Amino acid sequence: MKTLYLDCGMGAAGDMMAAALLELLPGDRQEEMLKKLNSLKLEGVEVSAEKVKKCGITGSHFDVRIDGETEESADAGHSHGDHGQHDHGHEEQEHHHHHMHMSDIEREIYSLEVSDRVKKDVISVYRIIAEAESHVHGEDVAEIHFHEVGRKDAIMDITAVCLLMEAISPDRTVSSAVHTGSGKVRCAHGILPVPAPATAFILRGIPAYSTEIEGELCTPTGAALLKYFVDDFGPMPAMAAENIGYGMGYKDFPVANCLRATLGESFDTEQKTGGELTDRVIGLSCNLDDMTAEEIGFAMERLLEMGAKEVYTVPVLMKKSRPGTLLEVLCGEQDKDAMVRAIFRHTTTIGIRETCYDRYILKRTEERKETPFGTLRCKTSEGYGVTRTKPEYDDIAGFARDNGCSIREIRDKI
Repeated sequence: MKTLYLDCGMGAAGDMMAAALLELLPGDRQEEMLKKLNSLKLEGVEVSAEKVKKCGITGSHFDVRIDGETEESADAGHSHGDHGQHDHGHEEQEHHHHHMHMSDIEREIYSLEVSDRVKKDVISVYRIIAEAESHVHGEDVAEIHFHEVGRKDAIMDITAVCLLMEAISPDRTVSSAVHTGSGKVRCAHGILPVPAPATAFILRGIPAYSTEIEGELCTPTGAALLKYFVDDFGPMPAMAAENIGYGMGYKDFPVANCLRATLGESFDTEQKTGGELTDRVIGLSCNLDDMTAEEIGFAMERLLEMGAKEVYTVPVLMKKSRPGTLLEVLCGEQDKDAMVRAIFRHTTTIGIRETCYDRYILKRTEERKETPFGTLRCKTSEGYGVTRTKPEYDDIAGFARDNGCSIREIRDKI
């Protein structure tokens, strides 16, 4: 599976993401992409990519110039590098950055010479930001004024990321937990805590954390792009990297100020020596002593409906010699977060344990066979010197009901 992994250990910003994704393309395609971006007819806007080095790592700056000038925040103490996120705060520059409504943004995007998919993606990202601003300021989405993210450099950052995601077309996008930074940030509305309120709203449901590093490491644009494009958040999946890109921010920190993008092939199942199969699953378990059998049964049904690979219970003796139930759920890494939320929702547990299992598995195939009772699905499992075939229980049971027979009679006749 073609997988894109984003390492947001120093946050996420639109220009950094664009630079990292641009580096994933071959050299000639990078030049083609820059030419395409410069031909979008976004008035007065010109982009380029410049190689820079931070903490010994070479990466790229995605530089957006408006009428020949690089748009970078005057609040350099807090700027992470997404120069489309900050207002200069000087009244004499207000004419240069008029405020825009969502309808203005949409008209600007629809006029660009990009595919319908990219237009849809750009507008969807902006709607995520608009929803956050609407919530924070208590105004209707249609009335929201875009300050920093309504400037042309921000439009270019978002459009560039959407174009690059179209060019790369990963089957799955995964991101690390997001480092938000700490301290204060100056914006059009004044001095705000980090993460800025709109960023904090967008990051709901996304793993995020803060450290002693001061500055706005994750901007509203960066958060919205992650929210829209990322399928799963967590550690880097087992994958064979093909290309790695580094998108650099403008400010220097003791830690390399970059977003790293890795593109490669990940595998739900891996080939072992000799052609045998293994895979990896996550085990989530909790102890329950205050739920009825019906409640536990309902929880198990919901977890299986959501795609759990296996759900089972084991009777256990808990503290104070109370009889209880151990609930065990096996799922894929990509389903872990949803399963955790479902376990908390449908059980009374206050804590869930996680274990990672490597499994040896048989290769499974299915074929259909015609019988006197109808079409029967048969599943064959093979590997590690073993081959076994088993008819699908639901089909056998259906034949038994339709013909007034027992399951054993149907099996024997087939």
